[in-house]
Amino acid sequence: MMHIFILTYLALVNLLSVFIVLWDKRKARRGEWRIRESTLLFLAAIGGSLSMYLSMRLIHHKTRHLKFMLGIPILFFLQLLLGAFFWALAHDVFPLPF
Repeated sequence: MMHIFILTYLALVNLLSVFIVLWDKRKARRGEWRIRESTLLFLAAIGGSLSMYLSMRLIHHKTRHLKFMLGIPILFFLQLLLGAFFWALAHDVFPLPF
């Protein structure tokens, strides 16, 4: 049951991340007010890092910004480590002594 919640959450966050990146790219082309970088990084940090990175690369958006092209993959790697840690805890891969 919990895995369904987690997968649904990640799917929604990743869909939102792609939508926001596309929206920001559209605003950039039109010369309009943009989505804050902190908002983009926040969405990546809460689980949308993979789709955000891929969509940015696909549409060539923010590809010159080191904080996005290096920071988002680092966030994704940390999220994978965290996910692997919690998966290992849930499956008693590394039994804790307490």
